[in-house]
Amino acid sequence: MTTPRSPKKTTSMPIIAATTAALPAVMLSSLALAQPATALPAVQTQKIPASLTAAMQAQAAAVSANVIPASAVAATIPTAMQPMAPTAPATYTIVRGDTISGIAARYGLNTNTVLQLNGLSGNTIIYPGQQIKLSGSAAAPSAPAPAPSPASSSSAASYTVVSGDTLSGIAARHGVALSDVFSWNGLNGRSIIYPGQKIKVGPGTNAPAPAAPAPAALAPASAPAAPAAPALANTGSYTIKSGDTLGGIASRLGVSLSSLLSANKLSMSTIIYPGQKLAIPGAPAASAPAPAPVSAPLVPNTFLGYTYPEAVVSSANANKALLNASPVPSTAQMKGIVADTARRMGVDPSLAMAFAYQESGFNQRAVSPANAIGTMQVIPSSGEWASQLVGRKLNILDPYDNVTAGVAIIRALVNTSKDLNTAIAGYYQGQYSVSKHGMYDDTKAYVASILSLKKNFS
Repeated sequence: MTTPRSPKKTTSMPIIAATTAALPAVMLSSLALAQPATALPAVQTQKIPASLTAAMQAQAAAVSANVIPASAVAATIPTAMQPMAPTAPATYTIVRGDTISGIAARYGLNTNTVLQLNGLSGNTIIYPGQQIKLSGSAAAPSAPAPAPSPASSSSAASYTVVSGDTLSGIAARHGVALSDVFSWNGLNGRSIIYPGQKIKVGPGTNAPAPAAPAPAALAPASAPAAPAAPALANTGSYTIKSGDTLGGIASRLGVSLSSLLSANKLSMSTIIYPGQKLAIPGAPAASAPAPAPVSAPLVPNTFLGYTYPEAVVSSANANKALLNASPVPSTAQMKGIVADTARRMGVDPSLAMAFAYQESGFNQRAVSPANAIGTMQVIPSSGEWASQLVGRKLNILDPYDNVTAGVAIIRALVNTSKDLNTAIAGYYQGQYSVSKHGMYDDTKAYVASILSLKKNFS
């Protein structure tokens, strides 16, 4: 990397002396002849008997009666030869590059129908490995679930989201209406769910409560029977937690979604993340809310005795929150992505996998205090360089783009360094720093670890 050396952009994995077991490589006229100039003998004409002529004419008339006119052929062939769309399967597993409209077009379906079948909207994020329905019916107005008895509703039933789940699929599986799932969880059709998230699939004890009360931190000291004049000063605040949505927060705090968006200069497509503060419109000015408890940051501000600037650590925490709330490939899937990308880009797969293991342990959610992101631990400035190397804008939060960025940097370092060791050192310490100062002691240990891991991955 070309960043100046402050103690490294930092890795999420300690430098090791390669103790991993050897892993298998994941396999990258016709010729014109001159004719003699002699004249051909004249053709001798013969007169055809009248009886034969009549018979031939009759036969020609019979044949012509069965000939399809050229105009009819021209009108029917294009329709008959028009290719038919393949039969749509009941479910389809999304692959990289898919869009809902593209999938619908491939199987001759209506895009809106596919969206409704899966409880999706036009701006819902889909990801490789996710399963969607291409046939069946949307899971909304089936038979309404019978209201649970007081005894059976002592606690709300919940479901833990797994990879590939959709809210409509969860609702159908538990025999409840999708709108109820939205209501119980403060979600809407644009909400993003992720593996490990808990989803209520039953109403629980708070049966007919119209709106959940505000959290204790935001509730006034003495709640008046009815609010007086609308006091819309933005004096209240709310700290976003994992799983929150803007619609759910507005519903829970008893404010309109539009006023919440306006108060915070947000839109429906804005991405929010845990730890972010929201101003709550209409909070009573007289009730000074208790400060929200300070939670430990997702990413610390120090590493190996070095403290990173507040702005860098803040960005690192925001990126970590985004990755925590997003579906990412498993460790095994990331190994395959690294190996395949390296082969495609002309880099030794075992070298790329050694970097990925050393940097993050194939963990796309890894973020360091230096804001090094993802499997290949690419800092944003290095991501910009990698974008120039491959000729397109890379999003290093995306697992495929993250690996592409890391492999592009490895390839550039190998091609411009005097030897492999110097190239490896450049990824850790920075190519300019290595050329000016040589390898530091920790850099030498890093190089030794990468070489050892490369041997294991070969």
